[in-house]
Amino acid sequence: MAQVFCIANQKGGVGKTTTAINLAASLSSLNQRVLLIDLDPQGNATMGSGVDKHQLKSSVYQVLIGLEDIKNSKFHSKSGGYDVLPANRNLAGAEIELVDFDHRESLLRNALSKEHENYDFVLIDCPPALSLLTLNGLCAANGVIVPMQCEYFALEGLSDLVNSIKQVHANLNSDLKIIGLLRVMFDPRTALQQQVSEQLINHFGDKVFKTIIPRNVRLAEAPSYGLPGVVYDKASRGAKAYIDFAAEMIERTKKTHND
Repeated sequence: MAQVFCIANQKGGVGKTTTAINLAASLSSLNQRVLLIDLDPQGNATMGSGVDKHQLKSSVYQVLIGLEDIKNSKFHSKSGGYDVLPANRNLAGAEIELVDFDHRESLLRNALSKEHENYDFVLIDCPPALSLLTLNGLCAANGVIVPMQCEYFALEGLSDLVNSIKQVHANLNSDLKIIGLLRVMFDPRTALQQQVSEQLINHFGDKVFKTIIPRNVRLAEAPSYGLPGVVYDKASRGAKAYIDFAAEMIERTKKTHND
C-alpha cells in the first residue's frame, strides 16, 4: 500500500520541485517503487524528470477531469527510475473547470485509489498556493513534507500552511498530518539561518527532519538537463543529502507504520 505525501509550501521558490524530483529519484535508487505527480501547471517536475511537457497527449489534467486514468497518462523517468504523472499549462484551466464537479477536492484521491498497490511512495508536487489543485493533493495524501528555507519570512508562511493543513484535516481528510519539515538551501555560515533552524527544532521537535539540504549549485543546474540532481552529479553535497533524506523518509514511515 503506497504512502502518499504532498510536498507543499504556500511560499514560492523554497525548493518544492527540487525536493520532489530528488526525493523520487533517491527513493527509487533505494529500491522503492515511486510515482511522482506534478500538480503544478508550470510543469517543472515533469521537465526535471526528463519528460517533455509540450508533447503530452494526456496528463494529470485529463485524469482530474475524468477523461483518462493514471495508468494511461503516466511516463517512466528513465534518468530517475520512477514514474511521473506529468503536467503542463492545460492544468491552469482545471481550476475553473473543477468548480462545477461534485466532490471536486477528492478527484485525485479517487484516481489514485487504483494505483496504491503499484507503488511504495506517491509524491505530489503542489503549486505554491492553497488552490483547488493543492487541496486535491492534500486530500489524497497521508502526510505533508514541508521544504523550507531557514529565513524569517519562511516562518510566517509556515504558520499559514500549518493552519491550512489543520483545516483540511478537520474537514476533508482526517488522515492528513505533517510528516516533517525539511531545511533546504541551507548555508551554515549564516547566523540567521542557524537561529531559525534552532527555532524550528525548539518549536516542532522531531517533526524537523535530521537531514539538511545544503545550498548547492549542482542541484540548481540539473533540471536544465532534464535530470534529477542525484543523477546529474551523484558526488555533489546536495545529491548525497537527498539520498540521506530518502533513507530517513523510509525509516520514518516504517516507524509510523509500526506505531
